[in-house]
Amino acid sequence: GGEDGGGRLMFERTDHAYPADELMPLTCRGRVRGLEPSRGDVDDALGKFSLTLIDTLDTLALLNKTAEFEKAVRRVVTDVRLDNDIVVSVFETNIRVLGGLLGGHSMAVMLKESGRMLWYQDELLHMAKDLGLRLLPAFNTSSGLPYPRVNLRFGVRGPETRTGTETDTCTACAGTIILEFAALSRFTGDPTFEAHARRALDFLWEKRQRNSNLVGTTINIHSGEWVRRDSGVGAGIDSYYEYLLKAYILLGDDQFLQRFNTHYASIMKYISQPPLLLDVHIHKPLLPARTWMDSLLAFFPGLQVLKGDIRPAIETHEMLYQVTKKHNFLPEAFTTDFRVHWAQHPLRPEFAESTYFLYKATRDPYYLEVGRTILENLNRFARVPCGFAAMKDVRTGSHEDRMDSFFLAEMFKYLFLLFAEEEDLPFNVEDYIFTTEAHLLPLSLSTASNSQAPTLAGEELDDSNFEWTCPNTRLLFPDPAFPRNLREPIRSAVDKSYPGMGRPPLRAQDFMANNPEHLELLRRMGVSLIHLKDGRVQLVQHATQAVSAVAAEDGMRFMQEMMELSSQQQKEQLPPRAVQIISPPFFGRVVLTAGPAQFGMDLSKSSSGVRGFVTIAEPYNGCSVLSNGEIVAGRIALLQRGQCMFAEKARHIQKAGAIGGIVIDDNEGSSSDTAPLFQMAGDGRNTDDVTLPLLFLFHKEGNILLEALKEYREVEVLLSDKARDRGEMLSETEYEKMLIFEEGGTQEEDCSTEEKDHTSPASSEPVHQSQVTIQEQTTDDSGVGPESVQPAEGLGSYVPVAVGEEPAVDGDHSSQSVDSLMADWEEDLEAFKQMEKDEL
Repeated sequence: GGEDGGGRLMFERTDHAYPADELMPLTCRGRVRGLEPSRGDVDDALGKFSLTLIDTLDTLALLNKTAEFEKAVRRVVTDVRLDNDIVVSVFETNIRVLGGLLGGHSMAVMLKESGRMLWYQDELLHMAKDLGLRLLPAFNTSSGLPYPRVNLRFGVRGPETRTGTETDTCTACAGTIILEFAALSRFTGDPTFEAHARRALDFLWEKRQRNSNLVGTTINIHSGEWVRRDSGVGAGIDSYYEYLLKAYILLGDDQFLQRFNTHYASIMKYISQPPLLLDVHIHKPLLPARTWMDSLLAFFPGLQVLKGDIRPAIETHEMLYQVTKKHNFLPEAFTTDFRVHWAQHPLRPEFAESTYFLYKATRDPYYLEVGRTILENLNRFARVPCGFAAMKDVRTGSHEDRMDSFFLAEMFKYLFLLFAEEEDLPFNVEDYIFTTEAHLLPLSLSTASNSQAPTLAGEELDDSNFEWTCPNTRLLFPDPAFPRNLREPIRSAVDKSYPGMGRPPLRAQDFMANNPEHLELLRRMGVSLIHLKDGRVQLVQHATQAVSAVAAEDGMRFMQEMMELSSQQQKEQLPPRAVQIISPPFFGRVVLTAGPAQFGMDLSKSSSGVRGFVTIAEPYNGCSVLSNGEIVAGRIALLQRGQCMFAEKARHIQKAGAIGGIVIDDNEGSSSDTAPLFQMAGDGRNTDDVTLPLLFLFHKEGNILLEALKEYREVEVLLSDKARDRGEMLSETEYEKMLIFEEGGTQEEDCSTEEKDHTSPASSEPVHQSQVTIQEQTTDDSGVGPESVQPAEGLGSYVPVAVGEEPAVDGDHSSQSVDSLMADWEEDLEAFKQMEKDEL
């Protein structure tokens, strides 16, 4: 099944997206840079060179799709241009495109030696060398570290390049070159490429922090000064460590193993806190740099398997698996108590990669079950008619119109290899090493001609730092129960996360940010209140500003109480909800992230959610008795935020007989892409009389629903705690209709509908939601958000503020017409380009 699906998906991409760089799986079309809204740095992977096609070449060969592989190679050779006037990421272009061409060349050579593809005359290798020469100008720096971006046609110098002004690059960006460049040198006999990659690695080694033997995350490419001094094994550093070990395996140079072992000892001493891997400061490695982990570190257990350190690999992998089981996918970032920190999941393959390597090392069938979980979740939650869609929010199951090339390049390979029997494989994978993009390079390159760059002056190999052999897993684990005994306590630890904090003390719970007496008490305790531009507030404590030592202690206690209160609210009240459009032509494929209410029906306790057709309430603000009550009865009412309390709106639609309500934000341009989760608070009175569910949609998501209603008249939605699998949500008749719709002659119409009705992927970068605040009441409705408690460096602790609210008296808010809302939404969504700088 996996084998057949790989070939079929490749041609789905060709049908809908060729020759674009990526497939947009929700709108069934190609992503062409410059024609779609900019997503920031993530678009630097796109170079108008059919990225996904090149990245997938050796996947087709591994899946034994020889005819499709040959056809794809011919297309690459015939159609792909590498001299485009476009600025691309050196790192991404190296691992995806250069690596893809070299992997494809390796497979073509292998097939030619077995009597197939006899026409092949190293065309992919010639393209790889052309691309390598286009990347070389980036290495023209005094340090040898490459610029992060290069213009494929013009290089880095001169105004026409539109690049070359950057000063910083990430450690992984400069340290993940050696495998591809060395392979290129050894395939072609030109030592230039390998020499440049070695020089960059040498410089990074020289700049390591000599006491901790750790490297930072970002470095100045001219001076060699560390710009970001936090050190971990995830984003920004990950593949630097991977390539040191793999360079030794591929090239046989002992120096790479020595450097890796030196770093690895420090990682296990400072960063590894089994089963966690936490960033530290390179100059103070005993000082944690953050309280969350990013999903890219999921590759590390696989690297530990290559190293031969199986026990910590089992422990960290088990922690990742338990987090995956909680959310169906690994969130882009998660906290040390396993809560979601960044909710996106772009179908990253690192966890599947580690699962494969652990199975290879242990042959423990447990890891086949892990693989089954990954596969089933992909098919249940990510598969859409034109491919697989990234998860915008793992908590709700909402999608993003994005399928990165690494999904086919890596995820398909590792899952296929995990389940494949030896006879399923067209060649022996033990003869190859996987690059960080899972491209296959033959180990025979170690004996190919090359010109090794000299070692740094004065550097000698230190035999005491070598570990020449890898442990035998059968000796490590003579008892099959031993790995299980390692996993059990970790499973229990994750299951017991979200610890109950107990009922928070009265004074923290009763604190009101608009009460002058409370503010004066805060001042005396050294606690200040900061008003943010978006209407939220933060509390910061400076013990030295308290009026006395006793008051400072009171302030510390107050901050702790507030953090406990925040944790309690987050645990019990903050999960997002989902609005899923289930009527044709959507059939549940469009899922909108919604904020919950602190009152009314709790959808998390409803197995089926609330399903119904939507109707716009009149008046649209829902602040008085509805004039169209007979139409609203039995339906889900759409309401505009503003001019009265949320609970008042809920009571009015409930009185009219509605079965649910959706409040749409009146703040133009707001979106769940960029704003923290919004939670609707009560009106200060008892709200037990409200029994229907009320959900909140930001302006962007709300307008998707309004436009669907405008076009299709009758739109049915499901309000639930998370997106439902279509098989369980639709009746048998509806499911048959969906299958006919997807497989029949209306495919093109279906795709165009989704193009129109799905949210524009304004940005794929994670939205940083670590500041703990609660929405301050500035107009009429009250809300609470966003996500997690995190100490702020040097400023004490940020904690949420429960804010009292008053009804608004502004009478200028008139209900906007749906037509004007539509017109507003049609405008270009420029506001969503401004995203967090701290990228993954």
